Amino acid sequence: MKKLLILFILLSTFGCKKYVVSFEQPTNMKLDKLKLEVLLDKKKVQDINLNATNALPSYETVALSASGDGKHLLQVKVKDTVFSYDINYPEEKYILLTAHLKENGKIHIGILKQQYKFRFQR
Repeated sequence: MKKLLILFILLSTFGCKKYVVSFEQPTNMKLDKLKLEVLLDKKKVQDINLNATNALPSYETVALSASGDGKHLLQVKVKDTVFSYDINYPEEKYILLTAHLKENGKIHIGILKQQYKFRFQR
């Protein structure tokens, strides 16, 4: 029984490939209560509601499963616009998405992708 438990823990640790996606909560109050739909390979996986703050931005982190060869299409739908990004596991395991409001009033979603964890200053 003990060997089975150790095997399960090892498989769980090394067998699950996940993308870690962090969504920056904006400091622009015009983006408060903005709804983002997150799609992985054109399938909806999560809804994120942005909560604006007057202080330093905070982050909401989500783990998305990677499968197969690790190449996926990450899409973020905001109102009537869809932002699409190609991501590769494990080269781009950690992803940071940031919403910006342009001067013309349109919303833009920026992305940073890297292999190691982001270090957030507090």
